[in-house]
Amino acid sequence: MEHGRRAAVRAAARVLAALLLLPGTTAATATTATAIPATAATARAAPAPIAPLRPDPARPPVWTGTWESAPSGTAPALPGASIRNVIRTSVGGAALRVRLSNRLGRAPLRLGAVTVALRRAGGPGAVPGSLRAAVFRGARTVTVPPGRDVVSDPVRLAVPAAADLLVTVYTPGDSGPATYHRTALRTGYVAPGGDRAADADGSAYTVTTTHWYYVTGVDVLGARAAGSVVAFGDSLTDGTGSTFDTGRRWPDRLAERLRALPPARRLAVLNAGVSGNRLLRDGEGPAALTRLDADALSRAGVRALVVWEGINDVKGTPEAGDPAAFATAYRAIVARAHARGIRVVGATLTPYGGHGAYTAAREAVRREVNDLIRHGGLFDAVADFDAVVRDPARPCRIRPAYDSGDHLHLDDAGLRAVADSVVLGTLLGCGQGGQGGRGGQQPCRSRETQPRS
Repeated sequence: MEHGRRAAVRAAARVLAALLLLPGTTAATATTATAIPATAATARAAPAPIAPLRPDPARPPVWTGTWESAPSGTAPALPGASIRNVIRTSVGGAALRVRLSNRLGRAPLRLGAVTVALRRAGGPGAVPGSLRAAVFRGARTVTVPPGRDVVSDPVRLAVPAAADLLVTVYTPGDSGPATYHRTALRTGYVAPGGDRAADADGSAYTVTTTHWYYVTGVDVLGARAAGSVVAFGDSLTDGTGSTFDTGRRWPDRLAERLRALPPARRLAVLNAGVSGNRLLRDGEGPAALTRLDADALSRAGVRALVVWEGINDVKGTPEAGDPAAFATAYRAIVARAHARGIRVVGATLTPYGGHGAYTAAREAVRREVNDLIRHGGLFDAVADFDAVVRDPARPCRIRPAYDSGDHLHLDDAGLRAVADSVVLGTLLGCGQGGQGGRGGQQPCRSRETQPRS
């Protein structure tokens, strides 16, 4: 039996290596089947040939999500422009693939060219020799139906951890409203003069943007990691309140901590935060339960999910005043995650006293919801973010040192404190065994502690 297993592993490795050596093939045809490939390629020059990947036959490499941006809405299309998105990896790999989305569009989206490259320090320029064309079943162009995503074929480019990538999309015509992520908190670049996707120097990118257009994910092959964790939430996860162009969202800091672990315990971090998002109803972007599969559970290599969602339901219009409705929604998230073997960590809702939407009645709901998160047995583990950032003298408010100024969102220091409070062992299944629905877990072999309420 052991001999048969090893033979199967070697066969899988040979198949995957062959796929990566053949232009226009994909290691995940099921994911690319959501797109309609165009019949003709563009006239841009093909990327220079590079050395083939040589996977370890004893352990075939797998895909792991290294970066994510959840669609938050639509923006006017930029027909005839090349849009250069700047994204940052959490873990590295020997190759990559890109996910592009027309999920919120109303018409077929035609992509005339897509390229990826390592970014030079600052600006829209690429590291010399790193620019590659992304293809879709071998074609340089692809048409994505409304409501769908498309995943590129594997791109043979070695990607470091904590590196900036350029994902450039050329849209030759007006395909209607563009699926985008509004709060990128990164400077992106636009070349308005046609197809400049293959330009390495970046000089044609004369316009800047603060959004991510179309690109919603990057996976890497053969990451030295055990999988990925999805940070699923609203503007607090999206990074509102953090310093622009610095990568100081709390999932960014969590990624730093996880990169310091041995590969068997290391996880990539995917940020599925959407500013204005709600747990119980649509807000900015679809409600949490509606977008859960697309933005979290179906991503590559997901092992754990951190859910920090609900404050917009407490303070929003119409407000949600029944804590039992929150518990029902959280249970549904956990059940769907458990069906895929994914652990779920629930985060308590942080204070917002002093914000314009604050009322004493809503504060009572927030505290009741937090009591359910802490003690209701809803999750596999609990991250008590409320205990980390609340002002001891006024528990309905954020500590002044962590307040971005609007009394709702955290500043860089607050977001770092939240990330540093996550007990890393709970993401892979140790610690806090009595709090969630899966008891009997082994304690974490770590000095890390977690604040208690």
